[in-house]
Amino acid sequence: MAQAIAETVFDILYLGFALITGLTMLTKGKSRIVKMAGWMTALLGAGDSFHLVPRSYALWTTGMEANAFALGIGKFITSVTMTVFYLILYYIWRERYKIRERKTLTGVMWFLACLRIGLCLLSQNEWLSYHQPLYYGILRNIPFAIMGIIIIVIFAAEAGKKADPVFRFMPLAAGLSFGFYLPVVLFSGAVPAVGMLMIPKTLAYVWMIWMAKRLYKEETIIRHT
Repeated sequence: MAQAIAETVFDILYLGFALITGLTMLTKGKSRIVKMAGWMTALLGAGDSFHLVPRSYALWTTGMEANAFALGIGKFITSVTMTVFYLILYYIWRERYKIRERKTLTGVMWFLACLRIGLCLLSQNEWLSYHQPLYYGILRNIPFAIMGIIIIVIFAAEAGKKADPVFRFMPLAAGLSFGFYLPVVLFSGAVPAVGMLMIPKTLAYVWMIWMAKRLYKEETIIRHT
């Protein structure tokens, strides 16, 4: 019961923050970069809700294994939306730092995103099973991890060079999100307690959303000066 209460409260706060922040930037933002940040944030919140809502329901009712179908569908949707999240974040990087070249890098990001989604679509993932194969869990996360490494490196390079107060900690936040997420992929099947790392992983995403929100605040200040 304690776990159900704690997780449900945490999920409500997180999803509410992500969806409200994303929709606010989408509806009130004027610039292209703020709109992109809105789409990125709202998509993350909407995608995660497909996993977190069934998980909360499972905790309050018949348990995880009895709700494997809904949890599997939610996990699949979240895997796709997280991929698109990082792809949009890449375009926010391009817009923020006025990157007009690097077409090869753009192609690599699109290839990795499509590869990741394609791997997620394979029936061998057995999304609807409670015990899913570790091999495909690792396989589909390889291109995703490479996307994350690219995001960390390019934001570290440009935010440091430009002394950007908005995104200076983006490399750290992205690094933490992957640092907490990958052990869950590798070990949560054998050691369920490792799944608790999803909480600090989610907090890393909250930090990333907060940085994106600063774009909207920055735009608002400029409009009123």
